[in-house]
Amino acid sequence: MIVYLAGFKTIEKVYPFSTEDIYLLSSFFEHKGGKYGDYVKQDRHILDSGAFSTFKDIAAARSMDWDLYVRKYIAFIKATNQRLFFELDIDAVVGLPKVEQYRDQIAQATGIAPIPCWHSNRKWDGWLKMCEEYPYVALGTTTATPDGVKMRKNPAILSQFIKAAHDKKAKVHGLGFTSVEWLHRLKFDSVDSTTWNVGGKFGNVCLFDGVRDSKQWRPKGKMVRDTNAINLFNFGEWVKFQRYAKDNL
Repeated sequence: MIVYLAGFKTIEKVYPFSTEDIYLLSSFFEHKGGKYGDYVKQDRHILDSGAFSTFKDIAAARSMDWDLYVRKYIAFIKATNQRLFFELDIDAVVGLPKVEQYRDQIAQATGIAPIPCWHSNRKWDGWLKMCEEYPYVALGTTTATPDGVKMRKNPAILSQFIKAAHDKKAKVHGLGFTSVEWLHRLKFDSVDSTTWNVGGKFGNVCLFDGVRDSKQWRPKGKMVRDTNAINLFNFGEWVKFQRYAKDNL
């Protein structure tokens, strides 16, 4: 299983090592200003459309010029030579037919099919259809959405989705799925995580035990003195877990 580490931009300027052998996920929304690090062009990078970031203000999301956003997304994909990238899963804003239109537009312009992202409005039949038509599909599992919360509480449902995809020879990505316990039980092909950078906010320190787990602990009565130091340490521990997951999960 590939565990993509998201949010690298927060430590990009202070990270002292090469990222060529690290699986990273970044969002087009992070780079929309035109600036991005070399890691974005590396082979082990996967690109998110960043559309979900607009959902913090649904009214603003509905007033956005999504046609322009898609054109800019396409230009970025081509300029940075992306090979794996997600569709704009903005069903709640523009409706599924428009999402599918954008998906086709991106595929035609880049020559590569985006990874479609399932949400409950697409229903079970929609999942099966995605798995039949695309070699890589994604499930919305982040706890920032009602769908994701429901999925997290019902791992057996996740297992059914994954099995159905694998039966149709499709790979499955779990969007925002960072439950280490369940990663050992669910056969995702890939997931992405930002858990490593929570430490800089709350003082949590991540430790990979070298066998199967990545745990967090927080020293009692202590406050964060050096956010970068915590984030760099935690990122290093999650890289260890990433390598373990690639070979063992």
